[in-house]
Amino acid sequence: MRRLLRLSGFLALSLATILAGCGKPDFSDAEKKTIASLALSTLPSLKPDTTNRFADVPAAAALGSTLFFDSKMSRDGTVSCSTCHKIDRQFQDDLPQAVGVGRTNRRTPALAGIAYDPWFFWDGRRDSLWAQALTPLENPLEQAGNRAAYAHYIKARFGERYERIFGPLPDLSAIPANASPLGNDAEKAAWNSMSDEQRDAVNRVFSNIGKAIAAFERSIMPPQTRFDRFTVDLATGAEPKGDAAFSAQEMLGLKLFIGKANCVTCHNGPRFTDNSFHNTGVPPVADLPLDRGRIDAVAQVEVDPFNCFGAFRDGDASACGEVRFMVKDAPQLIRAYKTPSLRGAATRPPYMHAGQFSSLDEVVAHYTKAAPSVEGVSEIHPLELSDRERAALVAFLKTLAE
Repeated sequence: MRRLLRLSGFLALSLATILAGCGKPDFSDAEKKTIASLALSTLPSLKPDTTNRFADVPAAAALGSTLFFDSKMSRDGTVSCSTCHKIDRQFQDDLPQAVGVGRTNRRTPALAGIAYDPWFFWDGRRDSLWAQALTPLENPLEQAGNRAAYAHYIKARFGERYERIFGPLPDLSAIPANASPLGNDAEKAAWNSMSDEQRDAVNRVFSNIGKAIAAFERSIMPPQTRFDRFTVDLATGAEPKGDAAFSAQEMLGLKLFIGKANCVTCHNGPRFTDNSFHNTGVPPVADLPLDRGRIDAVAQVEVDPFNCFGAFRDGDASACGEVRFMVKDAPQLIRAYKTPSLRGAATRPPYMHAGQFSSLDEVVAHYTKAAPSVEGVSEIHPLELSDRERAALVAFLKTLAE
């Protein structure tokens, strides 16, 4: 009798595995609801960026695209936005840390769907896509230029295009060739020698450069994947066919992702991110400068002249809710970094804010062990995942990139 019961149980398990392998999921109604919320089809249309009235102007996006790929938009004429955000690599570069004029301390994020973010960079040190676009232009390790030089370059090469979009360029004849409040000593001295009106004129041109690049970046969206095709069949009850049919391993990975492994707690919504900041105990890289994440970025947001409260914002201050109510000083901000989107992640190692992990297997192992943070308190706790479950999670994540 016991032998018959064991045989019966084995047959039932085998049947369930066969059905799962054929793409017939066994999800509860609650699980189906959660899975549906992750589908790309639920991604809403982009809201207008009222801080950038050129955000959805085609001519601005076209100029922004030109500037994005223009290596002259750098100190030495060799680095453009596309140097790190490569169009054939999901607008990232496959490096642990980005390399422009010099080596930075952070990983290049992919740009698909970036316009939905409320904060930008791994630590959220900028509060708009256009303010973010300006930062690498003057970063000495990235494009290493200065805003006065960019204003002169725009007038000399793109003057007519610029004026058709943004209106007349200011008189730059008395503006130094190189000047910036963030540059080297000579550039800072030149900036300080300028009048308030001259500095404002340069800043206006500079901010419009960011607004044009942001208009282009708003067009970069994540593509449909196997997971999205699977969700359509799950919602309609249709028989999954072709690559929409998940294997038993992928099905298990999805169940773990939304259940036992708690991944969906932070990686939620159609872009698989909560757009927030978390300390997950990711270790520092030994030869990089101290990096404390969000806790140090708050002050940078507040002093940025191009933030939502600044003079170069379009529209009124009603759009500034994020920066007005941001948490400024709390223990949970220490070594907290923005949750990245997982769409396409399987094809763009390494991972984490400084490329600490070379594979998804290492990422899952990190969350399984949940080592304590070197500073602050990690939000994650050890997961009781078997080797089989860890492999299943990785198999599921690959469906977000195929």
